[in-house]
Amino acid sequence: MRYFEEYSPGRGAVTARAALRSDADRMDLSGEWAFRLASSAAVETDGFEGPEFDDAVWDRLPVPSHWQLHGYGRPAYLNINYPIPLDPPFVPDENPTGDYRRVFDLSPSWEGSPAVLRFEGVDSCARVWLNGVELGVSRGSRLPVEFDAAGVLHAGRNVLAVRVNQYSSGTYLEDQDTWRMSGIFREVTLLARPVGGIRDVFVHADYDAATGEGRLRCDVDADAGAKARVSIPQLGIEAAPVEEPFTFDTVRPWSAEDPFLYDAEVATDSERVQLRIGFRTVAIDGEGVLTINGRRVVLRGVNRHEFDPDRGRVVSRETMRRDVELMKQHNINAVRTSHYPPHPDFLDLCDELGLWVVLECDLETHGFERPGPELWARNPSDDPVWREACLNRMQRTVERDKNHPSIVSWSLGNEAGDGANLEAMAAWTRHRDPSRPIHYEGDRLSRYTDVYSEMYRTPADAARIAKGGLLPGETFYPRREGHGESADEPRNRKPFLLTEFAHAMGNGPGGLEEYASLWDRYPRAQGGFVWEWMDQGLRTVDAEGREFFAYGGDFGEDLHDGNFICDGLVFPDGTPSPGLLEYKKVIEPVRFSIAEHGSVITVHNRYQFQDLSSLRFVWSVEADGEPVADGELLIPPVAAGESIDVPLSEVKALADHNGELWLTVRAELAAATAWAPRGHAVAWEQVRLAASRHPAYAVLAGSPAAVQPGDDAIALGPGRFDPHTGTLLSLGGQPVLGPWLDLWRAPTDNDRGYPQHDADYWHGLGLHRLQHRTVSLDAGSHTLTVVVRSAGAAGRSAYLTTYRWTADADALRLHVATEPVGYWPERGDTFNEPMVDPDLPAERQEELRLRDKAPSLGRLGLRWLLPGSWSEVTWFGAGPGEAYPDSRRAMRVGRFHATVEELQTPYVRPQENGNRADVRWAEVAATAGTGVRIEGDPVLNISVRRYSDQHLAEARHQPGLIPEPVIHLHTDHAVQGLGTAAVGPGVLPQHRLTARAAEFALTLTPVPDDD
Repeated sequence: MRYFEEYSPGRGAVTARAALRSDADRMDLSGEWAFRLASSAAVETDGFEGPEFDDAVWDRLPVPSHWQLHGYGRPAYLNINYPIPLDPPFVPDENPTGDYRRVFDLSPSWEGSPAVLRFEGVDSCARVWLNGVELGVSRGSRLPVEFDAAGVLHAGRNVLAVRVNQYSSGTYLEDQDTWRMSGIFREVTLLARPVGGIRDVFVHADYDAATGEGRLRCDVDADAGAKARVSIPQLGIEAAPVEEPFTFDTVRPWSAEDPFLYDAEVATDSERVQLRIGFRTVAIDGEGVLTINGRRVVLRGVNRHEFDPDRGRVVSRETMRRDVELMKQHNINAVRTSHYPPHPDFLDLCDELGLWVVLECDLETHGFERPGPELWARNPSDDPVWREACLNRMQRTVERDKNHPSIVSWSLGNEAGDGANLEAMAAWTRHRDPSRPIHYEGDRLSRYTDVYSEMYRTPADAARIAKGGLLPGETFYPRREGHGESADEPRNRKPFLLTEFAHAMGNGPGGLEEYASLWDRYPRAQGGFVWEWMDQGLRTVDAEGREFFAYGGDFGEDLHDGNFICDGLVFPDGTPSPGLLEYKKVIEPVRFSIAEHGSVITVHNRYQFQDLSSLRFVWSVEADGEPVADGELLIPPVAAGESIDVPLSEVKALADHNGELWLTVRAELAAATAWAPRGHAVAWEQVRLAASRHPAYAVLAGSPAAVQPGDDAIALGPGRFDPHTGTLLSLGGQPVLGPWLDLWRAPTDNDRGYPQHDADYWHGLGLHRLQHRTVSLDAGSHTLTVVVRSAGAAGRSAYLTTYRWTADADALRLHVATEPVGYWPERGDTFNEPMVDPDLPAERQEELRLRDKAPSLGRLGLRWLLPGSWSEVTWFGAGPGEAYPDSRRAMRVGRFHATVEELQTPYVRPQENGNRADVRWAEVAATAGTGVRIEGDPVLNISVRRYSDQHLAEARHQPGLIPEPVIHLHTDHAVQGLGTAAVGPGVLPQHRLTARAAEFALTLTPVPDDD
């Protein structure tokens, strides 16, 4: 058996220990290394050392880095499938192997001194030599390893050589949903180990919420005979022996909301180690509720892969800090480190800035489920030959990160099935660190874990679980083994977490509010983690020099999973997506209840520990989007979990204002924090005041204009119509073409999702290729009535639409009545879990069940073509960003302006985007002013772009969206929600757009040139 195919975790490594900040000498070996890549591991090596050896002809490669991102091989993205044949523990002969060599000089003081070489991360197997002496072999790509270098180092010139195999037996334990890239991708460091120094420290810092007392114990592993002392100046401890625990009458506890850290030092006569200590206690109470510092917590979290669009898993501290700050700015309070321990600097930032962390082991064997039960039996999670490797990974995870107060749970790994090796990992972890609960979603019955967790359950099913689990004779999820047991099983008395939910792929996720509401309704429902934090698109340039973000298949891979790698709340360049803005809104820590009259505002503090003294509260009122009044609300420091009613008498004086009056209340930071500036908005709410006067949109103010038939065109007010089809040809002398009924949209990733099948359903009906036939055209004295039948080629599913045009001298009014005709098949089963909230009345539940299977549409509205110079859009409605029926909480009603380009959301894979909802009126015009004003009755959805939906659907990347010489305008009566069907449930029934009759109206008014 070749060394890289052994079942063991490796050989030669010293015992795992915590990542410590020591004053001992250290040498950073990052930088430029000599490098060569072979197509296989067939050629053995003697350590690249000897008088005949010369690496001058080798290439140079930075460390840390992935060699695939420097022209050696190709990145490959796979989700479940392995990149190699399933033949454990063996790998193919075609095993790209990188040889690294680094020459460094040491001062004489290092010679003969104890030292270790520490590798923070090498993918996937590393064999290490120092000065020609083999130190050992390591597997476990995202875990640190140290090798003893004592007796091998020289004063002066030293040669470090590392052979890295792309594939190894460790590959079978690292089947994570991410890019497969190789190399030394984290730092390499030479660490002095002083005689009489400190090998390891384990800090136990507990907090008693009932008394405010803090208890501290420092387990120090020092060299024999060395006396360790601890100093914590903030607590009055100076050089105290560490043998006995400490008790403090009062300490300031650590939490994600108030991440207070005590600076500490553990020292011997020869070494000092700096620590940052947070006092906190994690427990599960008798009701199965997870508590921290004695209070129930809700983890409003995200799953985070390490990723940089230019460097892959090589992530700078600045990028990590940006991630944490962005999470805090968007009200996220928790991270699951999917699916491996992150760089230790990230955890330092979580300690400092405040995030709850579920720290996950570097273990996933997802691909074993694909071929069938005969191979699943060989899953490393249950095969005894893999026991040592699995345990070693968990031990290295816990030992490295055990001193971080931000870590509130250990996770055994991800999607590795079930088995005895996972049980052994849990048992070891529970013995080593009983202070943190153990998580692992694959333990379906929670036999060896402390938390009951699931992925991608519908909100309805998650509600049933949170209410108390299974009822006798019921089955939640028949296709999953282990479900359908009795209602009193242990998992139903444990905290319930959604390990992954709301798959944030492309335009979405929808339905976040329905999930978040569960956490308020059921004590055992304690949050979850959106999949995932960031789109993992690699920055790439095409043949024409245009930059784009690449995904699976863009590098010519034989096997890949396409753009499934781009499923984050943040775009690859760090820009928040609309999905992140929506998540921020639905999980905001302050909520406002505002009566219609607006004179009393109820402020709800939804923080779990802190009061509201850090926030400033302001209010403003707008009339038709224009400011008319504002002020500040004086709010006392309301305690966590409490509410207060605050009068706002000023709004009574605004009743005489014309137009729609909207009151907005905001909570913002009163002072700058470590993660956001002063004035950063934490929460807001908006309500339409009852005093509002309701303007009449989509009506004609002047006398009715006469219809004037002609051979070339029918004239009506400012409009000219085709005399054969009744299509509008111009408005006010400008080419405005349309309308055409539109029922389809460029599919989102969720529309294409397997539980929903909407994209396939629409395609099967031909909704993307509608053809229109004018059934009748009636030119009356003051009304032009056109009846049109619209259906796809070869399709039997059609709509019959009556367009009734009237006008005055300045504007056109269009009344639309449309209904489905022909054959519209049901969509059939969409998801084999309940989609309907079990707490709704029975009649409402049945209504939604019927809607869930009914024929669906992407949109129901009208399509127009406008001059390409009309590039400016102003509207009064929801904004400033895009909104859909199940993703609109983050948008407020107001007056907004954007260019056509700014209205687009640049999803990595182009798809439906940019819808603006609840639009009362919009103007699409040239910079000089010429354009059209559209008013809705009652309101419209609008989207405006320079290319058609068909073009949008065909493009693979943003550079493929070539602007056309016209503007495509959609004015929709209704649009379909988004859902999260890329993984998980589709659009919830209440947000589905079904094929149904509709009536709506709008007016079109020419916008004159400014001159």
